[in-house]
Amino acid sequence: MKYALVTGGSGGIGQAICIKLAGMGYHVLVHYNSGKVAAEKVVSIIEESNGSAETIQFDVTGFENVQLALSNWKKNNNDVHISVLVNNAGMSKDNLMIWMKQEEWSKVIDTNLNSFFYVTSQLLQDMIINKFGRIINVVSLSGLKGLPGQTNYSAAKAGVIGATKALAQEVGKKKVTVNAVAPGYIRTEMIKELDEKELKKLIPVNRFGTPEEVAEAVGFLASEGSSYITGEVININGGLYT
Repeated sequence: MKYALVTGGSGGIGQAICIKLAGMGYHVLVHYNSGKVAAEKVVSIIEESNGSAETIQFDVTGFENVQLALSNWKKNNNDVHISVLVNNAGMSKDNLMIWMKQEEWSKVIDTNLNSFFYVTSQLLQDMIINKFGRIINVVSLSGLKGLPGQTNYSAAKAGVIGATKALAQEVGKKKVTVNAVAPGYIRTEMIKELDEKELKKLIPVNRFGTPEEVAEAVGFLASEGSSYITGEVININGGLYT
């Protein structure tokens, strides 16, 4: 059995990624912080399709919390290791910078950027020792292009993109790849208040994307078929920004 961890696995994109990886034969750790019911629902969906999954809870913004949760999991599963990590947990607190509060900046940086280090650093050694690993970071169009009202979110996601490219060069010889996917407008709770009818006019394919389309790209990057791809950012935005 192969093992995969998806942070923020109870959300829209996270759920689709969990289901995709389970369908590829992975036992999926569906991470959540406060959304226990939603995470358990994802596990149920996977198990109904004869897949294998479990929930795991921790706050990605606290290093000691992450370390404790993953250490405990390793102790209870000492003959296996997590070979695929999808850093998907994220949040936004949009505001123009002139009005932005310190906590709006810090919370977004902690959740989207610092969590990348907190979680990845706990699993990287096992990947290197076993000479196989797939680290896939869910970033954003905002981290590539920059979007007004999202200086905090853009900074965090741009930081993860830089870290993706640097880490890929550090661990490539150990057969560990590090890539990112950058979704544009995807139909999830995060963007439910946006005017799709107007915004889709800016998108060449003339529609918003689906979580399943993001999951397909993640599934490819998690597979053996992507072994010569590392340090890359795959845009999933319908041609909105390339």
